[in-house]
Amino acid sequence: MPDNFIVTRDGDVTTIVTNKADDGNRFSDAMAIEMAGLLDAESKSARLVLFKGAGRDFCTGRSGGMPPVSTEAYEFRDGFEAVFNCYDSFRRCKAPVIGVIQGKALGFGCSLASLCDITIAADNATFALPETSHKIMPTAAMSALIDRVSRKALMHIAYTAEEISAEHAMIAGIVSSVVPAAQLEASATALVEKMKKIPKPAVLAVKEFTMNGIGLSNNAMLAFAKNLHATVNSYSKMRS
Repeated sequence: MPDNFIVTRDGDVTTIVTNKADDGNRFSDAMAIEMAGLLDAESKSARLVLFKGAGRDFCTGRSGGMPPVSTEAYEFRDGFEAVFNCYDSFRRCKAPVIGVIQGKALGFGCSLASLCDITIAADNATFALPETSHKIMPTAAMSALIDRVSRKALMHIAYTAEEISAEHAMIAGIVSSVVPAAQLEASATALVEKMKKIPKPAVLAVKEFTMNGIGLSNNAMLAFAKNLHATVNSYSKMRS
C-alpha cells in the first residue's frame, strides 16, 4: 500500500504531496491526523511548505462518510476533531503553506485549498462545497473559508453547492492566482525560488503578522506591527 503522503525536502523548503490519486486524493480521518502532524513537524524548521495532490485532482473531499444519524451529539462532535485540527494545523504552521491546485478541489479539498496561505490554481481547476446537495450542513468546511472569503461569497458557495471556476474562486478569495494548466508547476517553482531569496525571518514574520494581526483592535495591531518590524528588521540573520 503506498504512503498517504510523499514528503521531500530541499534545504528548508518542504514539499508534501497527497498520494491517493486513484481515490481523488480524498482524505480519511487518519490522513487528516497525519497531515496535521506533518505540518506541525515542518513548522519547526521549514521556510515554506509546498502542498500538492498527485494525479488529476487536488482533493475531491473526505472518505469514510458521515457518522450514523443515531450517533449521540456528544460523540458526533468529537468525531470531527481530526478535521478541525487538520484545518488549524495550516493556520498554526509557522511557515507559509503554498497550495498548488489542479482539477477538482471539493468539500474538504476546497477547505484545504483555502487554508493555504498562497494558493496557485490551474485555469481548469474547480472548487465547491457540495455538502448541502448531500443534505449535510456545511459549517465544518465553512470554518476553513470564513476568514478567507467574503460573507456573500461564502454563503453563495455554501447554499448553491455548485462547482466554481478558478477565476471565480480567486475573486471569492479562495485562490491567490490563476495560471494556465500547463504552467502550474513552473509558476509554483518560480514562487518558491522568489521566496527563497527573502530572508527566512521575514518569510515567517509575514505569516505571523497576517495570522495574528487580523481581529486585533487597531491600536493592538499597530503595536504588534511595530514590534515585529523592530524585532525582525534588526535581526542579524536578515543581513546574512
